[in-house]
Amino acid sequence: MLVAAAVCPCPPLLVPAVAAGAAPELDAARTACDGALGVLAAARPDRLIVVGPAERESPGPDPYPEGTRGSFRGFGVPVDVVLGGPGGPGGPGGPDGPDGATGEARPAGRPLPDSLAVAAWLLERVHWSAAPVSGLGVGTSLGTEDCVRAGARLAAGPERVALLVMGDASACRSVKAPGYLDERAAPFDATVARALGAADVAALKALDVRRAAELKAAGRAPWQVLAGAAEGAGLDGQLLHEDAPYGVGYLVAAWT
Repeated sequence: MLVAAAVCPCPPLLVPAVAAGAAPELDAARTACDGALGVLAAARPDRLIVVGPAERESPGPDPYPEGTRGSFRGFGVPVDVVLGGPGGPGGPGGPDGPDGATGEARPAGRPLPDSLAVAAWLLERVHWSAAPVSGLGVGTSLGTEDCVRAGARLAAGPERVALLVMGDASACRSVKAPGYLDERAAPFDATVARALGAADVAALKALDVRRAAELKAAGRAPWQVLAGAAEGAGLDGQLLHEDAPYGVGYLVAAWT
């Protein structure tokens, strides 16, 4: 059963080394993410599952067990991370065999996608030790029903599960944004912010897949996985941060 969830953005610029010491405008987002992770720890889950956008053509979902490695070397910095930390609660290198979240084996040698690498960095930043960690990558093309079913599977059973849901809102909030300016972006992000702040499962399910893709909102699929996991859980939501630096919507929320 789902006992808590945190929603965080996933730009690699959250990692100060990637931002080369710049991007102080993300300090508030980093602090809000720390607070959201504190909410997860306080819920005393049996397992934490990190859900984030995948980076390949397959829509997934693709499991990543504890101990999977990620890196920011592709951004020019020698920063490596391990999901759950090198000595996390699941033990060095994580569990052997199938991933605990889905029962499926991860393809050997697949590194963490950037979204889950950012999550691993956030967890290392707060010295996460509250519960074993596993990950799930979902593609931006995964349909709503498949996302909801994946979420429901994560929360099935008596185990106390917490989710760390990574994903950015639209990338079309200004002319300098990755997707340039789209007048639909701000209203879309406002809808998502209201839904996350109110733990509104129905509103998250109602997000339009095509519209989200047009606005480059990579968080749509992970948010709808959250909606599937939270169905009937009776969680309350709180929006901790909302901003759009660089023309990209960044939202932080906590559900308990």
